[in-house]
Amino acid sequence: MDVLTRPAEEFGNDETLEHLWAARAMEHSDIYFNVLCSVDTRWLRLTPHDDLIYNHFRQDFPDLDVSFIKEGEIKNNTNKAKWRVFCEKFKNIVEEYSFGTLMRADTKGDYSEQNTILVPRVQFYAIEIARNREGLNNEVKKNFKCASKAHMEAQNNAAEIAV
Repeated sequence: MDVLTRPAEEFGNDETLEHLWAARAMEHSDIYFNVLCSVDTRWLRLTPHDDLIYNHFRQDFPDLDVSFIKEGEIKNNTNKAKWRVFCEKFKNIVEEYSFGTLMRADTKGDYSEQNTILVPRVQFYAIEIARNREGLNNEVKKNFKCASKAHMEAQNNAAEIAV
């Protein structure tokens, strides 16, 4: 019997894979936040395709205010369909274009439970490239030290447990 024809209920999520994904996503967010703390983000390039991603993004979403992303706004039925079309444009261009990636909702904040949204990687790139080019991420360097708050809290919690 072909696996693809079996009911979805027969399959569960592998906890090991979920933990590996979460660790990878957190590592990516820490690295990205540290980069934001270290450079003038207006000149930062996230991919070799930044120009293409940015141009398509602003063409498809000209009025989207990227300083504060409301999860309900980008994930409602209408916008979800628009984003799906946008993301598919990069299927053969951006590596792991649909990989779940953590993104800050508010450019003024750090990665935290309240300020983090899960989005496809190319959506993260589109919004973050816009934030960088439009100067919105330059405040991070002024307001935060280079280690993200979430990472620091995790380290502090681990240290408290160890004591």
